[in-house]
Amino acid sequence: MKLISGTAHPELSKKISEVIGQSLTKIEVKRFPDGEIFVKILENIRGHDVFIVQPTSPPGNDNLMELLILMDACRRASAKRIICVLPYYGYARQDRKDQPRVPITAKLVANLLTTAGASRVLTVDLHSQQIQGFFDIPVDHLYGSPVIVSYLKSLELDNLVVVSPDTGGTKMAYAYAQLLNADIAIVAKNRTSATEVDVISVVGDVEGCNAVLVDDMTTTAGTLCAASKVLKEKGAKSVRAAVSHCLLNEDGMTRIRESAISHVVTTDSVPPLVDEGDMVTRLTLSNLLGDAILRIHNYQSVTSLFRIH
Repeated sequence: MKLISGTAHPELSKKISEVIGQSLTKIEVKRFPDGEIFVKILENIRGHDVFIVQPTSPPGNDNLMELLILMDACRRASAKRIICVLPYYGYARQDRKDQPRVPITAKLVANLLTTAGASRVLTVDLHSQQIQGFFDIPVDHLYGSPVIVSYLKSLELDNLVVVSPDTGGTKMAYAYAQLLNADIAIVAKNRTSATEVDVISVVGDVEGCNAVLVDDMTTTAGTLCAASKVLKEKGAKSVRAAVSHCLLNEDGMTRIRESAISHVVTTDSVPPLVDEGDMVTRLTLSNLLGDAILRIHNYQSVTSLFRIH
């Protein structure tokens, strides 16, 4: 087995290497003056299972292209299997044709990964489950919820209610509610733009409760902050957010600080893009991903890792 880290998230790759007891394979990655990416693998990988850790987080286009080039280098170096470890799968929001003349970019990315030589994909909390069907190769879809739920339980919050910030996240909120033995509520919203939403109503009782908003990803935090405002208006005692992939930019962090959200808990599927201070707690996925990598390499079942009990 060989473990390769792209430049997108070397900290997570190092943690995974410590978990599985496998040092990172030495590679060279550099940019030409015109921005083109060059990679060279500095160790023999012929006949090996090669795991490439590279979330396609911002800058998404550069990180995706680097991943494709790494895969092509591995394929031409006669790797036995190439497994893409994508803690965060970029372009996942574009998973359907919901208006005229738009692409389904999540499918395009799946095609690119397969064509570049991926034998299988290991990822965490896809934006929508159907993205697995975009691939003609095996996809191991893990969940970050066990890591986040363990942290939330350690807070020992009483009168806990899990809130979905929109109707599309109801299934995810229900899973969290089951694991936390908590009630569930839903915020109905109307998106006015890519960064702005209008909250219509709240389904469920949140008065006097400690509310936890759960979502798979956030960048500008428009949905979370709008939901937190209406939850406070409905009498919620406190509001926290639990997000699988936290890609907060400067505008998003400003919104969070000015909102009713007291704290955000997330995973280290992507590196922080801005200074988050004490507002955000990042929990590592290294143990989860490391265990999955070992199981894939040894042809063992991964079911127990991605099934939510």
